[in-house]
Amino acid sequence: MSKHRASRYELRRNARRMRRYGVQPVAMIDDLEFAPLAIAGIARLTWRYRSELAPLTVAVSVLISGMILRRWFPEWWPTIVLSTIGTAGALAIWGRWVNIPRPIERGYAAVTTAFAGTWLTLAAHFGPFTTPLPAVLGIGAFVLAVPWWAHRRRRARVRVERTLAAWPDIAQAVGLAGSRIQSAMVDLWGYRFRLGLGVGQTVEDAVNAIPRLESALGTTRGGVRVQPVTSKKANRADVRVIETDPHADAIAWPGPSITTITQPAKLGLFEDGAPVRVPLLRRHGLFAGMSGAGKSGGVNVLLGDLTACPDVILWAVDLKRGMELLPWASCIDRLATTPQEAEALLADAVIILDGRADDLTQRGERVWEPSPDRPALIIIIDEYAELASEAPRAIDYADSIARRGRAPAVNLIAATQRPSKDAMGKSAVRSQMDVRLCFRVREPRDGDLILGQGMVKAGWHPHKLDAPGKFLISSPEHDIPRRARTYLMDDARVQATAEQHAEHRPPLDEVSAQALQRAAEMPATPPQSTVRPSPRHARDNAVREAEEALTTALSQAPGDGVTIGDLMHVTGMRRTWVYQRLQDLGRARQVEQVARGRWRALPEIHDP
Repeated sequence: MSKHRASRYELRRNARRMRRYGVQPVAMIDDLEFAPLAIAGIARLTWRYRSELAPLTVAVSVLISGMILRRWFPEWWPTIVLSTIGTAGALAIWGRWVNIPRPIERGYAAVTTAFAGTWLTLAAHFGPFTTPLPAVLGIGAFVLAVPWWAHRRRRARVRVERTLAAWPDIAQAVGLAGSRIQSAMVDLWGYRFRLGLGVGQTVEDAVNAIPRLESALGTTRGGVRVQPVTSKKANRADVRVIETDPHADAIAWPGPSITTITQPAKLGLFEDGAPVRVPLLRRHGLFAGMSGAGKSGGVNVLLGDLTACPDVILWAVDLKRGMELLPWASCIDRLATTPQEAEALLADAVIILDGRADDLTQRGERVWEPSPDRPALIIIIDEYAELASEAPRAIDYADSIARRGRAPAVNLIAATQRPSKDAMGKSAVRSQMDVRLCFRVREPRDGDLILGQGMVKAGWHPHKLDAPGKFLISSPEHDIPRRARTYLMDDARVQATAEQHAEHRPPLDEVSAQALQRAAEMPATPPQSTVRPSPRHARDNAVREAEEALTTALSQAPGDGVTIGDLMHVTGMRRTWVYQRLQDLGRARQVEQVARGRWRALPEIHDP
């Protein structure tokens, strides 16, 4: 009776609901047409969450393997024991060779292998359902699953896979329709993937799409890097997504990375942790960027490496009265802090250059090989723009060194805020800079001034660097835009390094010292008239004065003669002019070549 009343009550209540809300449609499944859709949905969910379900999959696989071993191969349990010990030990020791780099990850892999192997051994000998083996398998699988589920890199890899699975839609939205992802990799700081560009698309198209990529991938501003691939293929690009800035904090200087100038110096670290190594022998360098961008820190790191080399002589120009380079004074053989001192220093460097060139000619060699007895000469010039404005004549010497200093191992390292034509003086200096470190700049056009015309359009964006010490490097070894950060050397570290390296600094080589001595003994070039002549007369007077100076120098030459470099210094003329005049005087039997590259006057040139 109560059941009948309850049924009538339910009918009346349902009738009221129908009148109040209307008739609701009800789907009746009376066949199996829905089964394929349900199976497909479950399969899709299983595949999507395959990483989270991996512990369950492994546990089921171990259970099935135990059943098979117990049924057909129960006598294999000693083999399983030995295999388990060998595999677990190999993973713990050599796991890095199978992409398990961290020790804690190798330990986890070894423990998991040992647990599975031990359970299989017991299952093969006693049976997989023998108490308490099923409970041990379940509890052990759950305990070992917790580190797997909590692992940061695994979760990041899954997130990246799900993000990149939507790439066709992302590519359509950012203007790279037709491109495809060929491979992807997750690292400590984010992830990167190789992008196969569509037909007619270039790396520049991908670079221009960086702001849209940052929005589509949900990264922070400046968190996407696009660069060409190392294979130089035009239809490929490497895309790197930075989720955690590896250069957010300063990197302490680890100490000198070289012991000779023939080794590549390590100036900092790239975002992937790779060292920024660049050879400096027979190369000119440029450190440029706005004030406060970290140029001085980069120069300190460079000096920390160079002062550790016993085959390098260091000269320096610091027109800030030594504010920047004075802490390194104990390691710098010669430091100029005024425009007059800078001009004299660079003039002597040209004399050394010519003396070394003459020595190479006599030896029949092409390049100067640095050694502690014959060291290379590297000249550090801080704030090169000040040199151009306060000592314009010194720029001529710097220009000569930039053009001719490679073979004799006399090189320049210039630091400036903005290497414009006015700041750099003659264009030869900037054009000869093989190694260019560009720190943060204010405008994109400054990046083109430092790195070269068109570099900003090609993906070099120094105006987007967001912290002191970050830089882009352009050199023959580094032709792809990769952000890096130089090391940090505080004042105490600079002082300690200078004191440590000062005891091992080499002296100036004999060839260079003799060239400077001969130049000091030569008579000075006659002073120019204060009356400003016409250009033609000035040129004629300069030639006449040079010829007189050449005659005087040859007349006063010692028994072993003078070199062409000395004559160039005395006359102020180029090598070709001096050599041609010597040939003319030789045919007139007024001079003779004492040895290879050394000349003196015959008695006829100064007899009345």
